[in-house]
Amino acid sequence: MIAFERVRQKRVRSVPNNLPPALREIIDYRKSGLSLNHIVGCPLDCGYCVRHIFANYEMKRPHLIVDDEVAVEQLVGHWAFVPHRTPLQIFNRATDPFLPGVKDHLFATLKQIDDRGLSNPVLVITRWEIDASDVAWLETLRNVKLTILVTWSGIDNDRIEPVSSRIAERSLEVLRSAASRTKIVLYWRPLIAGLNDTCANLQRARTLAQYADATVFTGLFFREEIREHFRAAGIPDLYQEVARRKILPSSVERRVLRAFEGVPIFRKTSCGVAYAHGTADYNGHFGISEICDICPNDQRALCGKAHRRPDIDEVRKLAEMVNLQTDNALVTDRAVEVSGSTEYQRYFIQHALNYQVHDRAQPHRPYRHGRAEVGWE
Repeated sequence: MIAFERVRQKRVRSVPNNLPPALREIIDYRKSGLSLNHIVGCPLDCGYCVRHIFANYEMKRPHLIVDDEVAVEQLVGHWAFVPHRTPLQIFNRATDPFLPGVKDHLFATLKQIDDRGLSNPVLVITRWEIDASDVAWLETLRNVKLTILVTWSGIDNDRIEPVSSRIAERSLEVLRSAASRTKIVLYWRPLIAGLNDTCANLQRARTLAQYADATVFTGLFFREEIREHFRAAGIPDLYQEVARRKILPSSVERRVLRAFEGVPIFRKTSCGVAYAHGTADYNGHFGISEICDICPNDQRALCGKAHRRPDIDEVRKLAEMVNLQTDNALVTDRAVEVSGSTEYQRYFIQHALNYQVHDRAQPHRPYRHGRAEVGWE
């Protein structure tokens, strides 16, 4: 079980000198936007946490790398930041934003962004407690398009996830009772075949969907570091293979979609966020038609209206800004195809164009929805 005395710590410590270099970089670019992480450390002990990959899983108390003011200045001064456009995430890599102590920094960061008059989409992901006073404060924001994504899995194995899913359920209920401008996403993850995909799990998720503006489901990042952690805890391998992308077998997806028939549900985070706010998907998934085949008709119409295939000159101009060679770049009806790119380069172009950008070395196979091949062969 979680050491709850660690969770209750309200003081965020100063960062130690031995913090891994990757975590000292407080801004990175992910598919869902620029990610700001100037606090690292988390006591919640979720076994599948990506902090294993950063060699930071044992840091159980949150530590502050730079002050909030400095962090926001670096964010809005980042080369990839575009006012009112670039999607943002806060504290989604190395801590939980609603932990005691961390929450103060979350609110201070949100206020500074909002006070600048910026209307960028802002995503905050949590599996911890949200109370009525938190929602009242969030509702005071006037400019940012804020989405709270409440992570829920239904996993009841303490060695995999010691955080009770009931905490997330209560947070959803509190948000639904008080939130208006703030949008709510049930972030159903990680779905793991044979573990939390029972009929009872699926029915519970459908029930919880009534508390959210949208539901997004996704699978498990199963990297070697995470597999070794589970083996050390006595957990049999959750899958036979590790993978770079999230694993969500086709059989699990089919059962999820049957369980949610008639209820809006989305394969991609940005699709759920867009639906919650009544906007087009900022990641331009519309060109990948099989991703969108489960979306409500009105959302497909909205995304379709905003969808525009860019010309190659637009792509090259943006690629030049991020030093990406485009001699063999190709624009198809589905995506821009490039070679030798980094995630930073692809996502910057993708968000600028609202059009998918894929690297040929990491192909997006039809009907895989950007997931691992495991369970789809």
